Amino acid sequence: MKFPIVIHSLEKKVEGNVHVDKTDLIYKLVTERHILIKLLRMAMGCEAVEPVKLAAKEWIAVYRQACSQSLSGMIYGVVNRMGGDENMPRPLLFEWICKAESIVGLNTKMNAEAARLTEWFGKRGRMTAILKGQANARLYPHPDERQPGDIDIWVEGGKDSVVKLLTEEGMMDKKATVSYHHVHLPPNNDGISVEVHFRPSSGNNNPFTNRRLQHILENEIKHSEFCPEGFYTPTMRFALLMQMSHIQRHFLSGGIGLRHIVDYFMLMRNSSSADRAFAREHLSECGLDKTAGAVMWLMEELFDMKRDTMIGEPDAYRGRWMLEEILEGGNFGHHSKRRKQGFWHRIFEDQKRNIRLMRFYFWEEFFSVSLFWWHVFKTIPKRIRYRTLSLSRIKEE
Repeated sequence: MKFPIVIHSLEKKVEGNVHVDKTDLIYKLVTERHILIKLLRMAMGCEAVEPVKLAAKEWIAVYRQACSQSLSGMIYGVVNRMGGDENMPRPLLFEWICKAESIVGLNTKMNAEAARLTEWFGKRGRMTAILKGQANARLYPHPDERQPGDIDIWVEGGKDSVVKLLTEEGMMDKKATVSYHHVHLPPNNDGISVEVHFRPSSGNNNPFTNRRLQHILENEIKHSEFCPEGFYTPTMRFALLMQMSHIQRHFLSGGIGLRHIVDYFMLMRNSSSADRAFAREHLSECGLDKTAGAVMWLMEELFDMKRDTMIGEPDAYRGRWMLEEILEGGNFGHHSKRRKQGFWHRIFEDQKRNIRLMRFYFWEEFFSVSLFWWHVFKTIPKRIRYRTLSLSRIKEE
């Protein structure tokens, strides 16, 4: 069990930057995360499920950490299986039970909506596949405990054809923003958001590695298979490359959470040696090798994964970097301190982070920063017209 090494490195970082009371700040920043990871390991079958005795304030802290990482359903599941704890405050227990039950119900609705969309597009002659999300949940020991986000469904035909179909059928607003790889549909009556992908992945910032990645994914997604839940899921070969690209893109652009890492662990656990060999063969040409090194280090440190089952060599330098950002920022970096700053301070912190991330992956960040400033200059006339500085208010026409 290697994860205490990670916690120790975080403790050193805290002590090296702030004068702290070990019974206060380090306790909150380190011990609580140590407990969360221990419970997560139990949920993933890396440790035997056994009672954990915590003080009331520790349970409150663990719950907050689990929520920030979108792991509240999984962590409650393992707490429930180990018999709970008499020290957990009753109001917290009731709140956690309600949240866990809502996740179970939402997963049922998500699967039903994914199946409905698959049938709807199928009747119109379109091949589809559910990406990430509900396709990943199927691999979990307890699928209904995974906290879902939205539905990502790939539809064959390319950008123009898919957008035309959705518009003609009244599925999307004619003025809806169409991105490089997908378009958002309005939430349904249950509040479920759907992203319709006409490309299999948002890909890389580097146009050269992105071209190779998209080519491989477009070929591999054609081999998707129908599952008992009523929708098509991509092959493991597709998922290992596509979701590594997804992790890389979000980590560099804003942040990822532990749920992304758990998802990838489930992919690795359910993949064959041939699947992993395929991914390993294409990591470098697809520009994913450095991020894969960080993720493999996390697989080893958090979940005791053996190196002979990995798709790349663990990279401790990038792995520690990734884990520290995950624990500090929460799911998609939404809980990061820089997200709570004012507009100009946030812009400054984001650009400072982008420059720092060049040490993580130079070319991805180089193209990311270049694209950002290209977009800034491109939208100057539009920002003048709308009299706003915020790029988030600018909609593509």
